[in-house]
Amino acid sequence: MDFSLVAQTFDALRIAPPSKLTLFEARTLSSSHVPPYPPDMPVLLTEVDSRELALQVKAVLLTTYPKEHGVFVVTEGKMKKERVDELGGEDFSVDTCWYVPALGEGTSFESFAEIVAHLRAPDGCPWDKEQTHETLRKHLLEESYEAITAIDSGDFTDMREEFGDLLLQIVLQSQIANEEGQFNVNQVVHGIHSKIVRRHPHVFGDVKLDGVDGVLANWEKLKEKERKDKKQEKGLLDGVPAALPALEQAQEYQDRAARVGFDWPEIEGVLDKITEEIEEVRNATNEGELSAELGDLLFALVNLARWKKVDSESALRGTNMKFKKRFAYVEQGAKKQGRSLSDLTLEEMDGLWNEAKKQGI
Repeated sequence: MDFSLVAQTFDALRIAPPSKLTLFEARTLSSSHVPPYPPDMPVLLTEVDSRELALQVKAVLLTTYPKEHGVFVVTEGKMKKERVDELGGEDFSVDTCWYVPALGEGTSFESFAEIVAHLRAPDGCPWDKEQTHETLRKHLLEESYEAITAIDSGDFTDMREEFGDLLLQIVLQSQIANEEGQFNVNQVVHGIHSKIVRRHPHVFGDVKLDGVDGVLANWEKLKEKERKDKKQEKGLLDGVPAALPALEQAQEYQDRAARVGFDWPEIEGVLDKITEEIEEVRNATNEGELSAELGDLLFALVNLARWKKVDSESALRGTNMKFKKRFAYVEQGAKKQGRSLSDLTLEEMDGLWNEAKKQGI
């Protein structure tokens, strides 16, 4: 790295070098998919020496910075300011540098981890300082469901906010563990980073796999090897969380069993099983038997959803939401007539329900 070039660049920019600065040779970004540094710090990219490299780096920057974010281009002592989406059209040389100002306060994972640690510090928030893994459990569950609700709504503003709330729970739990000397958030990140690399040898190694089915089958083999290496006595299905919603749990059980070959050879077997379970529901003679047979029927229907590449939990949540909206239409229809729901006949409620369907509700 030619540090005299750095000094010359800031002379051209007519500013003093900032107290915090990330320094990268531009070519180190050419194989990246996102900027490999915290964007809440300014960065100086040196040796942008070709149009091809400039376009590669520009694509990386656009994954994180807004297209209108200003970048200062310095070549041979001359400076000009460009928007990120305009980069790549200038002359290039080994002396060309790009100075990218900080994206803004609170835009990096590191700054977020710091602010969460501050909440738990002696001068932090009384409520946050009192929390434990156990007291935060319900909040983690609530935020998970709120994130799922945002996904189901298709509202990207809500999704962004709810993902942030969920991230807070993860980082806060990790901070508590750090204070107890158990682990820290960097170890959490390192652990999942290592697991992703290990379980994707077809991406980060030289293993050749056949499509999604091949990936999933190899995934189960790798997890089985991990269990053996850890000398765990857990079975294939023991890793499925007991707290999962029942439909999701059923589909995950079936998915995992199918990956090792325990599955119907054709979908006709699934359909026949559903018909068989419906008949057994009809023939149930007591409450216990009926409950068991309905459970078997639901399990078989989840299997059909799996065969059709449908997520059963999401499908039912979608139907629940549709029912809620249509029933609300029926309620509003009753109110417009100055009546309560209990005053309507079934035929009248059905009429309002069909109106809702015609309106696409």
